[in-house]
Amino acid sequence: MELSTILILCFMSFLAGFLDSIAGGGGLILMPSLLIAGILPQSALGTNKFASLFGTAAALLNFVKSKKVIWKIAACGLAFSITGSVIGTKLILYFDPKTTAKIIISLLPITAIAMFIPNKQLKTSVSEFSKKQLYVYIPLFCFIIGFYDGFFGPGTGTFLIFGFYIFLGLELINASAISKVFNLASNIGSFFTFAIADKVLYSIGIPIALANILGGYLGSTLAIRKGQQFIKIFILMVFMILFITLVVRLWKG
Repeated sequence: MELSTILILCFMSFLAGFLDSIAGGGGLILMPSLLIAGILPQSALGTNKFASLFGTAAALLNFVKSKKVIWKIAACGLAFSITGSVIGTKLILYFDPKTTAKIIISLLPITAIAMFIPNKQLKTSVSEFSKKQLYVYIPLFCFIIGFYDGFFGPGTGTFLIFGFYIFLGLELINASAISKVFNLASNIGSFFTFAIADKVLYSIGIPIALANILGGYLGSTLAIRKGQQFIKIFILMVFMILFITLVVRLWKG
């Protein structure tokens, strides 16, 4: 691959890491970029996992330092997120590249869900959650999103933030922080599954991973400083990317 192409991918990976650390949806930038660069779908998915793994870790470290992660909630869904991602990844490996590409195109619009639903009783502490929410809803939700992350990936972080904010009433900054725990867990499970299947291009993955780390760190820093309204703006940007992607795909099809 030409150096100019790798540099463009690094820039797109930086943007993906920046956006993903705030509102999720980084894969919506990086995945299409890898496919446009001519990488086969399964290898693009595996390489994307490798890069986003490090960017997510950098963002999570920043949130941990700022004490925005509610660890009991994370512990309730962690194993389920990893299990779901491994199962989802194993399933996608059974599809041929053309079928995988069609699946990627068809799943992009699903992330376009209404986000701005008013919630006046936002939670900031684990004590505000019921046992049913902690031990039933959160594990089930994390398994489903982990499966999606392994099978497809783009928009996973956004789905997690949606779930914790809309359905469980968690503050957006805490929802974003906790989403990084589950996103990292599912990325780890999915990455190793792709790696075992030899679907990760490390020569491309390493430079874009470094760019993703920088984007993830800067984005999470801004989210911590600016707060909830800032995060909402970036979630709106994710939707714009989704709708533009959908219109372009429909127009070309």
